[in-house]
Amino acid sequence: MTRIQPANPSPRNGSSPQAANRSHTQRPSPPNTQASPKIRPTFSGRSNYRDYHRSLYTRALNQAAVFGDATLEAPLLAALADTRYNCQAWAAMGCTALGFRTAVPGLLPLLDHPQWIAREQAVKGLGELGDESVVTALAPLLRDPADWMRQQAAEALAKIGGDAALAALWDEFEHRRFPRIGHIASALALFTPDVIPQLCEAAASDDPDQRYWAAVALGSTGDDRVVPTLERLMAEDKGATVFDGQVSVAAKKGLRTLRRIQAAIASRTGA
Repeated sequence: MTRIQPANPSPRNGSSPQAANRSHTQRPSPPNTQASPKIRPTFSGRSNYRDYHRSLYTRALNQAAVFGDATLEAPLLAALADTRYNCQAWAAMGCTALGFRTAVPGLLPLLDHPQWIAREQAVKGLGELGDESVVTALAPLLRDPADWMRQQAAEALAKIGGDAALAALWDEFEHRRFPRIGHIASALALFTPDVIPQLCEAAASDDPDQRYWAAVALGSTGDDRVVPTLERLMAEDKGATVFDGQVSVAAKKGLRTLRRIQAAIASRTGA
């Protein structure tokens, strides 16, 4: 998929999420439950939002989860398709926050938007609202040059779940385009228990990098069935990755992660 990168990054048209730290309109603000009566008129009609400055619109959408309801679906979908108002990213954010699955067709074109924040919100939205039909659009983003986009795509696929999403993640796990794929390992772990046999098999691979990331993923499963594999890697594996990561160390950390996950689950369930 062709990526269109902005020539001159700025808070409004930045090339990376780091630019968001320089703009108060690019990240959700803390909820303000007193804001609802004042900001609802901004969304009261399909085209009414254009009567308001974009800065007000974006700030209002940071509160969408607080004041929003089904009556905002039509105006948000209109804003999602509005290329002139330049607030598609925030329209995508609002649709995601309010669970409007009708936004999925409008989110797909934003994957090629020139603004990074629009692409980011599109990926997040598709992860929350989409189903297996959007996997083919998200899978190529696992090979995106930007590491933050690869991470967002992996998280979105894990949320969608299903065989197609697992296959896309596993393909990237087996055919690494980048040396560090912790985001892929974490996403694969969310497919427990189905993915455990594949990960255990990968832990016996001739490729030390694959064994390393298999150990990371196995630890994140929190499943006792992977303990023997991790213990073997910790005790016997002398392999090292292309970035000098030790497989045995990854396995040791994986066991610690597994125990922390189990302890957290036990504390929540009172077990």
